Amino acid sequence: MQKINRNVVLALLSLTSLVFLLFQLCYYKFYLSQKNGASFSKVRGSQSGQDSTRWHVVRKFLGLISSHNIPVYLIDPLILGLVDKDIEQIRSSPDGPSPECKYFCAPRDFTTFALLDKTWKHDVGLFRTAEKMGFQWLKIINKDPRLDGMDDLSGMEIPLHYIFKLASHAIHLVVFYERSGNFLWHGPLRLRQHMDRKFVPFRKLHFGRYPGAYEKPELLLVSIDDLKVQIPKNPSSFLEEMSHSRFLECRYREARAFFQLYPDDASVDAVEFRKKAKSLLHLAALTLNNLGVKFWLSSGTCLGWYRQCNVIPHSKDVDLGIFIRDYKADIIPAFQKAGLPLKHKFGKLEDSLELSFQGEDDVKLDIFFFYEEDDHIWNGGTQAKSGKKFKYLFPKFTLCWTEFVELKVHVPCETLQYVEANYGPEWKVPVKTWDWKSSPSNVQDNGVWPIDEWDNVIQIY
Repeated sequence: MQKINRNVVLALLSLTSLVFLLFQLCYYKFYLSQKNGASFSKVRGSQSGQDSTRWHVVRKFLGLISSHNIPVYLIDPLILGLVDKDIEQIRSSPDGPSPECKYFCAPRDFTTFALLDKTWKHDVGLFRTAEKMGFQWLKIINKDPRLDGMDDLSGMEIPLHYIFKLASHAIHLVVFYERSGNFLWHGPLRLRQHMDRKFVPFRKLHFGRYPGAYEKPELLLVSIDDLKVQIPKNPSSFLEEMSHSRFLECRYREARAFFQLYPDDASVDAVEFRKKAKSLLHLAALTLNNLGVKFWLSSGTCLGWYRQCNVIPHSKDVDLGIFIRDYKADIIPAFQKAGLPLKHKFGKLEDSLELSFQGEDDVKLDIFFFYEEDDHIWNGGTQAKSGKKFKYLFPKFTLCWTEFVELKVHVPCETLQYVEANYGPEWKVPVKTWDWKSSPSNVQDNGVWPIDEWDNVIQIY
């Protein structure tokens, strides 16, 4: 027997090993990957396999929710931004095949949809079907704030977000709930300790850093990249709303602690005043919203919301703030048409403007206009009998939504700093004797109106 060449044996073994490795790679690519939903054929017009994956994941998700009769709508800001540029074309285009994948193939790690809670009963069958289709999923729950109140701090938890992951793409499904102020609300995305923080890039999710408040959208069914999907009828308006959607919850726990120290006034007069103040605030909100004027709870009304989640009964008025840049000449006639006569007008457009309207009985509506400087914001005050001017300084703030007396309304996001500026560090202690000229912590003298301007800047009706 001839002696076997060692080099030949080594070569044959190497070749055999290489063939076996190639077989394993092919087996994984063409069988296991397809089984787990990680490999997709390219969609028409896409530029890469990764583009194709995004489109296919969205298609499979839409098929999943359609099979369970769950109505969702697209709220992904990146895709809606692209759609908005072509909205007229999309509305009028036929349902035929698209020449290219332009929207759902855009580079991103996830696609975001919305679900109205009342349209779905949270059927567990959805998740079984999702798993059979290759999806991994994650549910994020938290306490239902709608059940909180003075008498009960409910521990009931509700689903706020769902994440469906397939291959390298994820679907973020945001659950919206109706609130008593006739608006939609979604909760924050807070992961529990045991949850996989690497499941998706959570920090990049657009709807999760904080709660949000939205008007109920009118929806439009369109065909995007050959997929039927509902979108907000006016994408640009929705995107604008999204940029200012942050929501602050009333602090019921702190309010309960406050009332334990200072029992609430349940007298007939207090109950009647709160009823009238609520009605006046609703009327003021309707009037200003119809004019497109942004406003917020200010002064004692803001303090009442922040400290005790209610109107302060001894305040005797409703206080609102408006940036002077949002002033409209229609404000006064609009309130008069709504049945609220002008009580006084102090200041002028460029300096210390203030309006007061007479509500039912002795309840009045005070509107303070705020002026922005480089490092602070201020509003003015005027003493009618002397012409003295006062200025109230606030640190700069932004606006958030909240729910107050069954109304969706703005408050300063930096509420504590706002309240402390006006009422000082002892804001938690009720004060029934209040002098607007000297009591506020942020008040300062601002000169005197020239006598020849009094007829214009001090008007009492």
